[in-house]
Amino acid sequence: MVATLYSERRQMVMDAYGPGSVIVVHGAHEQIRNSDVEHAFRQDSDFWFLTGFHEPDSVLVLVPGRAGEEVVLFVRPRDRERETWTGRRAGVEGAVARHGADKAFDIAELDKELGRLCEGAAQVVFSFGRDAAFDARVFLAARRHRTLAKLGLDGPDAFADLQAVLSEMRLHKSAADIRALRRAGAVTAEAHHEAMRLCAPGVNERELHATLEYVFRAMGSARVGYGCIVATGANGTILHYHDNDQPIADGDLVLIDAGAEVDGFTADVTRTFPANGRFTPEQRAVYDVVLAAQLASIDQCRVGRTFDDMHMTSVRVLTQGMLDLGLLRATTLDEAIEKETYKRYYMHRTGHWLGMDVHDVGKYRLGGVWRPLQAGMVLTVEPGLYIAEDDAEAPAGLRGIGVRIEDDILVTDGEPDNLTGGCVKEPAAVEALVGLGPRWVRQVVG
Repeated sequence: MVATLYSERRQMVMDAYGPGSVIVVHGAHEQIRNSDVEHAFRQDSDFWFLTGFHEPDSVLVLVPGRAGEEVVLFVRPRDRERETWTGRRAGVEGAVARHGADKAFDIAELDKELGRLCEGAAQVVFSFGRDAAFDARVFLAARRHRTLAKLGLDGPDAFADLQAVLSEMRLHKSAADIRALRRAGAVTAEAHHEAMRLCAPGVNERELHATLEYVFRAMGSARVGYGCIVATGANGTILHYHDNDQPIADGDLVLIDAGAEVDGFTADVTRTFPANGRFTPEQRAVYDVVLAAQLASIDQCRVGRTFDDMHMTSVRVLTQGMLDLGLLRATTLDEAIEKETYKRYYMHRTGHWLGMDVHDVGKYRLGGVWRPLQAGMVLTVEPGLYIAEDDAEAPAGLRGIGVRIEDDILVTDGEPDNLTGGCVKEPAAVEALVGLGPRWVRQVVG
């Protein structure tokens, strides 16, 4: 079933470009963290989407209509010594036997064999502009018929961007994609709940961070979808806070933005909760505004609406809330929106596409206008309010409060489907969960 899924995706790409095309997709390389230590490897999303092959330094070439060579993989060869040190490799034989390739080659043969595969082709298709060194290799191989003109070779004179097709494929989620996203959402919800249960004044941000990642792994997630944000107090007003190392004080709000990756697809969830289990009146007032904005924007995630409809719904609710809270003065709602004075406290868009990447591929506008939402698209809805602790223009009781609430929404032919709706966010439910006591982890004292 899994092999069939990748085969079907490859066939869709080949059908889109047709015979006469050579389609090149390269995988990710290992990256050095420091000295001779590598970062944990994660495959390029496009390559993974089409192959399910997780080894670094690999290249897929699709040649529609070429008998025996429609699907060609270039991979690292088997190497007993290297495999002893760094793990097993599929090798050329495994690429054919287990990963659906018609033919496979040692990655060292790429330049020669790609030049051969390009002979007689009308166009070469790849995602240019991502890796200058790889771009140069593809261009050189594709132009082999010119550099070796005396041999009478014929080859491509046109190039096309793979993203024109592949990004749209990834934007419109299949049933299998949605199952993975739904599972990622369920794992992520449980991890957020565990962090709430564990939280209490005196706990450190790093403990909640570790809790999230433990639950992700324990429930079958291979990795985080992105770096976790665990921000206490005024740290929650920093949009991409990543220090995650401060003690949590009584009276703080805690903002957590974290998502698990499952089968290559990631969730993206933010929750904000009181460290001691009770919102102060000021915290609750800000929270209620953000929650109202989020619920109103989720309702806009319908076929025919646009990404901007969803965003502007949050802008209107949040801006009215800023007026009511005394954050904006001497202005009307329409004037504050027109002059964008709301951006002092709400400076980002309300969401983004979601899929294999947390900020997933896909155009937001077509022909210069916002594209209508279609069934099968998945987007985040994440309004927030961020009031800096040193903002002298804000009411004193609101300073240092940061609130964001985020869920992952599937557009359907009917009602919006909240894939992360199992993660609590109603104020009473949040308060009831905070400090309840962990279910999965035990605090380390020492």
